[in-house]
Amino acid sequence: MAKKYSIGVDLGGTKTLVAVFNEKLAVVGSARVPTEGRRGAKEGLKRIWATVQDALKDADVRPGEIRALGIGCPGVVDSTEGVLREASNLGWKKVRIGDYLSRRIDGKVCVLNDVDAGTYAEYHMGAGKGSRSMLGVFPGTGVGGGFVYDGEILRGKAVSCMEIGGLRMLGSTLEGKSNEPVTLEGLCGRLAIASACVVEAMRGNAPTILENAGQDISRIKSGLIKKSIEARERSVLNIMKRSAHYLGIGVTGAVELLAPDVVVLGGGLVEKMPDIYLDGVSSAVSRYGSKAIVRDVRFAVAEMGDLAVASGAAAYALSD
Repeated sequence: MAKKYSIGVDLGGTKTLVAVFNEKLAVVGSARVPTEGRRGAKEGLKRIWATVQDALKDADVRPGEIRALGIGCPGVVDSTEGVLREASNLGWKKVRIGDYLSRRIDGKVCVLNDVDAGTYAEYHMGAGKGSRSMLGVFPGTGVGGGFVYDGEILRGKAVSCMEIGGLRMLGSTLEGKSNEPVTLEGLCGRLAIASACVVEAMRGNAPTILENAGQDISRIKSGLIKKSIEARERSVLNIMKRSAHYLGIGVTGAVELLAPDVVVLGGGLVEKMPDIYLDGVSSAVSRYGSKAIVRDVRFAVAEMGDLAVASGAAAYALSD
């Protein structure tokens, strides 16, 4: 049986997307479900495989026709062993995703960080195409980063790196221990933004948020935040501008260390509010970064959309 298809899996904090690609990396089938990470890793693995089966059915492709499968996971990944070491937004630790999928797919299986996968896709097929080095920053449920240099994903000896959301910033947080510095993710992730929006809604400053989501932060998605801003609810606009500015401060550190040709911003929040993020991040980097380095950096919005992680994972699995 000819193995001419590949599979890309985007295991996100909110949703799981599986796409089946042909030899030209064009989508021939797909399936999507809520991730529901709170149900645990064991149930999560079953859910991933069930979604893969649904995508194969949609593509009218059999498992034996799959050449490679790549899965992008949120958190620290040991790509050599195929282990998701820790995914804080899912509450999963030491999950042997590679072994699980390898027993079900007669083809190569690659496990990598989700933003590494998205960055890889943007570097080879999207906004970073033609560059030598690219930093990808994707604010979503958390904040992830990836870096590709000369076509290869930057990572540590055994695990993925560029956990930019874990950078510590000045200030404190209500989470963690007393006087613990806040993380970049704690200022720029969707959960943090949604929490701030709820506070403004309860103060009477964001009626669009209150009417559509009440106090339920899980219902405050990127589209609703954009709708609130379009309704001229200034407090929500200020939240987003501050968050983008803080993200820019974090990106400044990465730019100083790596001097990328291009910084690509992606994820649902960026897709809905590209101007806020481009202006906020580039302005902060220009303000705080070394002029000799920053002047050569280009800033761009991701082009691959929802398929970034899945297509990057599949492409990496085929090339690795």
